[in-house]
Formats: sequence, structure tokens, C-alpha cells
Amino acid sequence: MLVLANGLIESVKQFLFGTSPLEWFGVITGLLCVWLAAKNNIWNWPFAIASVLTYLFIFLERKLYADMGLQVYLLLMNIYGWYYWSEQRKNPGAQRPISQITRQEVMYSVLGVIVFTTGLGFLLHKKTDASFPFIDSFCTATSIIAQVFLARRVLQNWLIWVFVDIIYVIVYFSKELYATGLMYAIYMAIALIGYIDWKKIYREQAN
Repeated sequence: MLVLANGLIESVKQFLFGTSPLEWFGVITGLLCVWLAAKNNIWNWPFAIASVLTYLFIFLERKLYADMGLQVYLLLMNIYGWYYWSEQRKNPGAQRPISQITRQEVMYSVLGVIVFTTGLGFLLHKKTDASFPFIDSFCTATSIIAQVFLARRVLQNWLIWVFVDIIYVIVYFSKELYATGLMYAIYMAIALIGYIDWKKIYREQAN
């Protein structure tokens, strides 16, 4: 029992004091952006931009190259999302309603994830020292799809985030990015809240 307690204490110490200030900044801004997005608040976008810029450097250091590339994509998508939501905020009557994913979107998304994961996974495996090249590539591809659906206000974006966040938690803990792993675990909970909240809005639109 004493050994177990000491091990738990050491794990907590490593979590609290082994996490860099840069990673904590990425965690805090990341949590804020996801929470605000779940609440349909436009201010999620500047926090998202701050978070992805931070993780661009963190993932480079940990050799998670697909995730690093994802941050570049997310940066562009966050700028687009901020602009897109801002334009609709100026003209509430033109605001895009929350929509359901279509069967065609599902088919294209699955095909895109397969092609992207296979291509990038083999490239990273053969040409770099990347950690988890295929898992990393799969998560990156899935996140790209989820981010597009978030920007376009598709309800099921939150379910996709829940799925990919589960994998991210395992990957980041294995790379000793404990604060980031915890952040993604919290992301899962926020994504579920976002799905519930957006579903209520979607039902109200139909009435």
C-alpha cells in the first residue's frame, strides 16, 4: 500500500512540476477555446489560434510531426472560422443554422481519412523518426474532418472529436505529455456537452 501511495505521489509531482509553462499555456488556451466553441461563442477562435501556435512547437519537440502539421492546418481553419462567424454575426439573419451530417459527407470523410492516413503514415514511417506514424496520421486526418464540420456548424463534429480525443489521450500520456493528455480527456467531456447543447439548438431551429 505504501509503495502504491508513493507511486501516486510521484505521478502527481511529475504531472504538476514536470509540465513546462509552454504546455500549460497551450492547455489553458485550448480548454478555453473548446468550451467557448461548445457554447457557440465566437471568442473561441482567438484562444484556438493561441493554442495551436503553442502546440506547433511542442509537437515538433516530441517528434509528433503529423500533429505538428495539423496545427498549421488548424491555424488556417481557425482564422477562417473566426472570419466566417464574424461575418454571420454582423448579419444574424444570414447565420448558417446548425445542420446534420449527410450520408455523402460521411462517405467522403471516411474515404479521405483512409487515403490521408495511409499516405502520410507511410511517408512518416519511411522518411522520418516520427512516433506512432500511422496513429498520428489517423488522428490528424480525423481532426481535419472534425474541424471542417465545426467551422461549418455540423452537429456531429462533436461526436468525431469525442472519438479522436480518446486516442489522443492514450498517445499523449505515452509521450509523457501528461497535462496535454488531461486536457484531451477534458475535451471529451466538453465535446459531449457541446453535442448536447448544439442538439437543443438544432431542435429549436426545426420548431
